[in-house]
Amino acid sequence: MHLLKHFKELTVRPKNALELKGLILQLAVQGKLTANWRKENKDVEPASELLKRIQKEKEQLIKEKKIKKEKSLPPITKEAIPYELPVRWIWCRLGQSGYTQTGSTPPKKNPKNYGNFIPFIGPADISNKWMKYPVDGLSELGLSIGRLIPKNSLMMVCIGGSIGKCNVNKIDVSCNQQINTVTPISVPVSYVKSVCQSPYFQKKVLGKSSGSATPIINKGKWEVLPFPLPPLEEQKAIVEIVETLFKEVEQLEQLTIERIALKEKFVTSALNQLAINNTKKEWAFLQEHFKGFFNETSNIKKLREAVLQLAVQGKLTADWRANNPDTEDATVLLKRIQKEKTQLIKDKKIKKEKPLPFITKDEIPYELPDGWVWCRLNEVCEYIQRGKSPKYTEIPKIPVVSQKCVQWSGFDISRAKFITEESLDKYGEERFLQFGDLLWNSTGNGTIGRVISFPKSNFENVVADSHVTVVRSFKKYVLTDYLWIFTASPLIQNIVVGRVTGSTNQTELGTATVKLMEFSFPPVKEQIAIVQKVNSLMSLCDALEQQVQQSQEQSEQLMQSVLREVFEGKKELEEV
Repeated sequence: MHLLKHFKELTVRPKNALELKGLILQLAVQGKLTANWRKENKDVEPASELLKRIQKEKEQLIKEKKIKKEKSLPPITKEAIPYELPVRWIWCRLGQSGYTQTGSTPPKKNPKNYGNFIPFIGPADISNKWMKYPVDGLSELGLSIGRLIPKNSLMMVCIGGSIGKCNVNKIDVSCNQQINTVTPISVPVSYVKSVCQSPYFQKKVLGKSSGSATPIINKGKWEVLPFPLPPLEEQKAIVEIVETLFKEVEQLEQLTIERIALKEKFVTSALNQLAINNTKKEWAFLQEHFKGFFNETSNIKKLREAVLQLAVQGKLTADWRANNPDTEDATVLLKRIQKEKTQLIKDKKIKKEKPLPFITKDEIPYELPDGWVWCRLNEVCEYIQRGKSPKYTEIPKIPVVSQKCVQWSGFDISRAKFITEESLDKYGEERFLQFGDLLWNSTGNGTIGRVISFPKSNFENVVADSHVTVVRSFKKYVLTDYLWIFTASPLIQNIVVGRVTGSTNQTELGTATVKLMEFSFPPVKEQIAIVQKVNSLMSLCDALEQQVQQSQEQSEQLMQSVLREVFEGKKELEEV
């Protein structure tokens, strides 16, 4: 078996730790973790005798009126056996391991039913890792109407998206009707927990639940689920081995988390040094550590952000400027743009706007290289306007770009809705999107600030809705790709977050805010150099991400290899 041989490799990724725990439980309930134990302990009492003793104890509890008499559970037929068990094990029903209950909620119209006499557990209080015990629970009166769930019972959520989650209560509690419970008799509750959290049993729970939107499994269906019962001494051995393996998985998982955290700390520090110190020198240092530190997706994301930030600060093109000292200054370009803008206003192609305020010293986020200039974004644009939402139709003629279409990964026209040709009279010609227009998401938590450049489209006319701001620069002076690099850079994205308005439910980036945005304006030729440099470094990030993906696939293949070795050729393949 490859499980222990590749234990450390299997826990290299945090995701694998969860899968590995599931595999450990699956091996446990099949008797595969205790194969050697059985060779050394051949004379233990068989589980069939244990089951008789459990039944006898249950009858005594009923006689003493400590539990209610239950309906007899049907025997397990040969056809219903999920997989073969080791010698001295037997299949029984879950309910035969103890006695089962479903919770009950006392009437809420009587406040005297509730208090702090006993915790009242709901689905949100149960996790596979922990249980919560609310301070506010039932009163003594409320408990007399509800259910007492004795400590050391297995409690499982039996409805909704959390169905199957289960754990053991360490104190007496009560619970609502969305929870099924089993209180074991002469069976360690920790073994019952191992079975109930195993992939085998979890699949059984889902398979026997009813309802598509909201799955539910009632007590009657739950308590008859097949339950693998080993000899009592072997149950104790299983619990001990599972706990030992879980501790090792958790230790390795913690080491993995700490390793990732240390890498992220190093990467964050190194990328900050890029922005502060000699970029060329720091970049050379960083390149030496690419393989060791940029093997996590989160760190590559930080590298992409750093590249964009260094680009708009002019730090990627310091050598270029040294080799091109006679490049036309951006202040000259700005004057040329202003002259063209004045002519467009005179020709009534764009509207005259109020003069923009000068950028103060306090507004400047960072110093620019020689030849660059700070200006307002609207100074280099002929058009900045929020879109307009029309009445929609299902006829695919004129698409309307919404915030759903604007993704960091690119423009998604398939998410666009459509308007009729008859509605076009509500849109001036300036509202038709042009190739290279910047589309800036301007509303919504989680989507605000996303930017893309509008690509070439198969549709003759495309417009934007009211959730998107369209930014149209003077493209011969401000390259579309540079404008995207600037607006996508972390600094500008953080500025956007700081300047949005609205409630926590619906934030908004106003058009005036976009127009007044500070813009670091380089010469056109340097913009070309910046775009080329960024594209090259983004290709490097793509290659690093591909390596991470390959590493993850190899880890996944190793996990699948272990699973195949455990299950290949066995009947349990049909169930697990």
